[in-house]
Amino acid sequence: MGFTSTEIHLKRRPNGMPVAEDFLFVENPLADPAEGQVLVRNLYLSVDPYMRGRMNEGKGYAEGYKLNEVMYGGAIGRVEASRNPAFAEGDLVSSNNGWRQGFVSSGRDMGKLPETSLPASVHLGPLGGTGRTAYEGLLGAAHMADAETVFVSGAAGAVGSIAGQIAKLRGCRVLGSAGSAEKVAFCQEIGFDYAFNYHEGHLLTHLREGAPDGLDVYFDNVGGDHLEAALSHMKRLGRIALCGAISQYNATTPVPGPRNLAVSIGMGLNLRGFIVGMFPELRESFMRDMTGWLEAGQIIWKETVHEGIRSTPDAFIGLFTGGNLGKMVVKLGD
Repeated sequence: MGFTSTEIHLKRRPNGMPVAEDFLFVENPLADPAEGQVLVRNLYLSVDPYMRGRMNEGKGYAEGYKLNEVMYGGAIGRVEASRNPAFAEGDLVSSNNGWRQGFVSSGRDMGKLPETSLPASVHLGPLGGTGRTAYEGLLGAAHMADAETVFVSGAAGAVGSIAGQIAKLRGCRVLGSAGSAEKVAFCQEIGFDYAFNYHEGHLLTHLREGAPDGLDVYFDNVGGDHLEAALSHMKRLGRIALCGAISQYNATTPVPGPRNLAVSIGMGLNLRGFIVGMFPELRESFMRDMTGWLEAGQIIWKETVHEGIRSTPDAFIGLFTGGNLGKMVVKLGD
């Protein structure tokens, strides 16, 4: 029953933009599970921007990847064989044991997926960490209220596209920035009131056009010039959820902060950094709300799918070159 799993190791730490040579493919024979263990074959892997920070040397908000060891990330798999009474052969499970075709586990580092009519990969997207990040950022970090004006950067990406739709479901006016005409069209398709290509025109001009009265909430996935522009257009007592700064992840020299940060003092702005899981009190409502929205067709979610374990580095690099619309996933099997 055991099989040989191809897994991906971090061969060297990237200098700037990651390249294929930073990764190494390793063949790892997996034995049949021992008593209390399960053998899992992964079906889908997640690649996410946060992984770039974990490739750097030094301490971050979470443990980094070690050189010459298998990387990890969200994954959906199927139990191939089980000697653990909590799991049966054929069960679908979620884990953080990605960037490999399979693994043997005691079961403590994975969970059985609830039954749903939705595709399994939804648990890496809107029903997984992606959707929970959007939900917690808006309702936890930014304390978004109904009918406010919300700006989302990276609006055609995995988190941004879900955040914008949650805000629309709460009756908000929603603005979004994206990096191509195709991505702007996607934002319009999913209900954004004003979407624009940040390569065209001035950011602050777009914000003034889309929200003449200012912004109550800014959901920041980009940092840099987007954060600076948003700071200049916030309403008094506005809130900013600092989710990511993808414009800076591959910088090789220190990146200066917004030049206008001081406006937050007199305006009474709240800038709150967060990562998924910081608001455990929202977990139950997230699962209830998101499941209902998805089953009712009120949330549209897209995937950019790469096929095969060896496509994983290319899929990851594509996150930083505009190669994804919605959630980026790697499909390993059915």
